[in-house]
Amino acid sequence: MVALPKIIQGGMGVGVSNWRLARAVSSTGQLGVVSGTALDQVFVRRLADGDWGGHMRRALDSFPFPEMAKRLWNEYFVPGGKAEDAPYPATPMHQLREPRKLIELCMAANFVEVFLAREGHKNPVGINYLEKVQLPHLASIYGAMLAGVGYVLMGAGIPLHIPGVLDALVAHGIAEYKLSVTGAVAGQGEDATMRLDPAEFAEGLLPQLTRPRFLAIVSSHTLAATLLRRANGKVDGFVVEGPTAGGHNAPPRGKLQLSGMGEPLYGERDRVDAADFRALEVPFWLAGGYASNARLEEALGEGAAGVQVGTAFAFSRESALREDLKSSLLAQAGEGEARVFTDPLASPTGFPFKVAQVEGSLSDAETYEGRTRVCDLGFLREAYAREDGKVAYRCSAEPTNCYTSKGGQIEATEGRKCLCNALLSNIGLAQVRANGTVEAALVTLGDDLNIVRRFLPTGGTSYGAADVVRAILGEPEETKEEKEVSTFTPMTA
Repeated sequence: MVALPKIIQGGMGVGVSNWRLARAVSSTGQLGVVSGTALDQVFVRRLADGDWGGHMRRALDSFPFPEMAKRLWNEYFVPGGKAEDAPYPATPMHQLREPRKLIELCMAANFVEVFLAREGHKNPVGINYLEKVQLPHLASIYGAMLAGVGYVLMGAGIPLHIPGVLDALVAHGIAEYKLSVTGAVAGQGEDATMRLDPAEFAEGLLPQLTRPRFLAIVSSHTLAATLLRRANGKVDGFVVEGPTAGGHNAPPRGKLQLSGMGEPLYGERDRVDAADFRALEVPFWLAGGYASNARLEEALGEGAAGVQVGTAFAFSRESALREDLKSSLLAQAGEGEARVFTDPLASPTGFPFKVAQVEGSLSDAETYEGRTRVCDLGFLREAYAREDGKVAYRCSAEPTNCYTSKGGQIEATEGRKCLCNALLSNIGLAQVRANGTVEAALVTLGDDLNIVRRFLPTGGTSYGAADVVRAILGEPEETKEEKEVSTFTPMTA
């Protein structure tokens, strides 16, 4: 039986949890996780920047569909990188019936990220997806499985059908996934079932695959029990996220109430009782404020297999978070003054979203108001049924006139932020607009942001992922010789 990790490194998107971070964590024997959100865009923009270090090329050389790899390379690779003021290439937005190009992009991008994260060690690597970002699921998961991903993690929704997808794809069989469509009437309108047949993309013999373990990210015992009862395949465990965790949070149970600062108020009904999860008799990990040895021991004492940690890893040298953002927030954390706001409006998903307060980012009212609304990536678009029954798409962060013309309510657009573009900016892959403006960042981190100063060495300004692992496990610090061997020079995302 394979030992379960005590630490799962959170899959922070877009691209903050890149292959370098996941590889560094998995190399310690814990579970490194890459973010699978918008990997096709990350991949395209890395190629447009000239593929620094040749890592994309190296991974593509091992992709089992070489002609597909060649097509993508020829279309998107820019020798020497694009001009700094030139825009990144545009790709079609995802839809129910995907163009082949997008399917191939998702397969290759997910393969590349997992392949690189697995290099240099023999330990499992995971990949994290959002249930809310449904349209790329099938091709993305298949690409990750082609690279030998060991765990698939998914939250931000109820992923009832992902286990069945894994069961189908492990045998290179046809996988199906039902798209959630607002306003759809059962038995009427367009068939909203997404399908992927790997045989349509195969080039020669298909490699033998292993089914990854599936971990659902949940906020309550009720949701976990529902998944165990209704999922169309095996759920191997749960990551239990409290409302202090970064990224998207589950809304408070019951009627939404806001604090004087405008943040959602969580109460007793939102408290996680580990005893309820122990009764499910499947492994679970606790997340949200567990980045210390004391909290790990507490979780283990409550019957958890371990903990998931995100924010502490986001500031490690290996993460892809922009160095200027790291420096600014680390300086604030060093003074104990960094602040994270649980924004009930920011995300087009409608879920509360953790936002770190950073000057010049979309957390600034002036920066937010000064941005021209545009929806050109569309990962968080809502699928809805038109009057004729056809599936169409809208996003509450798109131009308001576009959203309301599709039947959306104007109130739903208030305070919404374009996470797709902002999160790519977080990792140095910001889109450049025709007028020369560059998309602003929007950093998401957990409430325990100020504790990251614990990981900084005395007089130091940075730390590595392995330092976080050691601290949480309660192990001694590296010797000088070990540090020299493991010295890491950060590069672009």
